[in-house]
Amino acid sequence: MKKFILILLVVATGFSGCKKDSTDTFDTEAQAATDDAAIQAYIAANHLTMTKDVSGFYYKIVTPGTGKYPTAASSVTVSYVGKLLNGAQFDANDNFATALTAVVRGWTLGLQHINEGGTIYLIIPSAMGYANVANGAIPANSVLTFTITLKSVDK
Repeated sequence: MKKFILILLVVATGFSGCKKDSTDTFDTEAQAATDDAAIQAYIAANHLTMTKDVSGFYYKIVTPGTGKYPTAASSVTVSYVGKLLNGAQFDANDNFATALTAVVRGWTLGLQHINEGGTIYLIIPSAMGYANVANGAIPANSVLTFTITLKSVDK
């Protein structure tokens, strides 16, 4: 009986540690407003001309390309450079093959604006990147910039 009570106590303690309190809530609307203000300031400070997609990311088609358009279900090969708004580069790859279902949402939607052979510059709000979770050198709630060249569309 004592063993049963001990197990019950351990399980109850474990569940109580999972309980969220009011300070654990995340305000997605406030973060979206913060991101958009930071993006607008970045665009103005760098004298960029960008288009805002209805989903919330910003893009500039550097070169439209002439090949196939990818879909959200496509597999692609790209070269890219990823940076934070402060200019810190967090990643780059000259020959990255991936399914668009396996990347951040900003890429999935953004790459559909260019054809194979094209290059696009994306500014992705945190909700379309890694949201409020840090990922390696990328802090939580980071707006991301990418210059991506779509080398091939496999599907």
